[in-house]
Amino acid sequence: MSESMNVNESQAQSRLKVAVIGAGPAGVYASDILLRQLAEQGEELGLGTDARIDIFEKLPVPFGLVRYGVAPDHPSIKYIAGALEKTLSNPDLHLYADVEFGKDISLEELEERYDVVLFATGATDDRPLEIEGHGLDGVYGAAHFVEWYDGYPTAPLQWPLEARQVAVIGGGNVAMDVARLLMRQANDLLPTDVPDNVYEGIAANPARELHMFIRRGPAQAKFAVQELRELEKLPGVQIIIDQADFELDEATIAQANEDKLTRQMLAELYTIRDMAEQMEAQGGTDFEGNPADRKYYIHFYQMPSAILGTDGKVSGIRVEHTRVDASGRMSETGEYSEYPVQAVYHAIGYKPAEVSNIPYDFGAYTLANDHGRICSAPASQGGEPLPRLYATGWAKRGPVGLIGSTKSDALETVSNMLSDLAASNAHGRLAPDRAEDSTDRLLEAKGVRPIDFAGWLRVDAYERAEGAKAGREHIKVVDPDQLRRLSHS
Repeated sequence: MSESMNVNESQAQSRLKVAVIGAGPAGVYASDILLRQLAEQGEELGLGTDARIDIFEKLPVPFGLVRYGVAPDHPSIKYIAGALEKTLSNPDLHLYADVEFGKDISLEELEERYDVVLFATGATDDRPLEIEGHGLDGVYGAAHFVEWYDGYPTAPLQWPLEARQVAVIGGGNVAMDVARLLMRQANDLLPTDVPDNVYEGIAANPARELHMFIRRGPAQAKFAVQELRELEKLPGVQIIIDQADFELDEATIAQANEDKLTRQMLAELYTIRDMAEQMEAQGGTDFEGNPADRKYYIHFYQMPSAILGTDGKVSGIRVEHTRVDASGRMSETGEYSEYPVQAVYHAIGYKPAEVSNIPYDFGAYTLANDHGRICSAPASQGGEPLPRLYATGWAKRGPVGLIGSTKSDALETVSNMLSDLAASNAHGRLAPDRAEDSTDRLLEAKGVRPIDFAGWLRVDAYERAEGAKAGREHIKVVDPDQLRRLSHS
């Protein structure tokens, strides 16, 4: 191996330093993949096999979407938190929770202390609903409702669950989560980590009729099979579907069959159609044949065109019927229907967060990037890569895809990062300040008190202890100040 491909003794003592912004799945997976890739390829690339990775999280606790974006009745998905926790226990990873990028620490301060900065900032806001009446009292973005029922630290403790008739707009998993929680009986949530205030809110929810509106047909919906199976087992809920929506032509079915996940989803939707027919034939029952006190309507081929209001409050919704061809192209019909509702929830997509001093692509709803390399502007505007800055997860690709997509995203970004570092001067040691306690001293001087991994373990232990008192596995703490006190105790 040539001299340029070796790391000399002084450099070997100064391992790569990486800052990651965001301690959700994207940031933690990328950190793990980076360490693995270094162990496998670091010597060959001339980078060494070690790195110190500091993960900054603005919330007092880690895990992002897994803790605050997954419905509490998704226990089969939340096991992911255990895998993330195991990764964070790696001594080469250092959690700095309750430290907000752009407020507590700047890009310039990070570039002074880290060779590269990786943004895994996720999404916490909704894409705007741009139809007439979107500003009426009683119109809610799904992201904020999800924050409430997941106990997000800045979410309100109470949610205005006052409507007996509710509309949900959207044809994806978030819409399905929102609708399911609105139709849930509160006691169904007791085996979960649902916060006490959310349990009480769901218990008092008067909603007895829900309408889900999906612009296209069953073959174009974006539901996961697991979401549909959870819909099938809602106690006290009658599912109502227009059987005509499932009269699909051969071309549409052939198109759906080309994709395995779409084929499985469509098969599950046909199962739900048959269940709905049986529920109706039995006089309005739930999945167990018991009398239902809630009705859950699923409307395909109906696109909301206006939210109707009385005295500034939601009183109804107007939808236009649509046509969809085999390839998914939608056309309008000019035929409308109206439904009385007193609340509307829209789940039409998340908007990944904008980040201080990082260019944003408002067309794609991502940080401006090229295969994970942060750029000076979107590609359509001729943006060029900015040195030492990278993106992964939803910040990179937008709010689509599941855990598998997050891991493949991270691998691509990490590969590009290591390639760039290997081609740089000083074997990738680009930060002037290489002292490993430099960030700690900086934050201490500012009066910022970060929460480390040991602090998270104290929070987790408390939540489990509180759950045990109530005969439950876990009860989530929602008060951010209490989270801080627990973590520093």
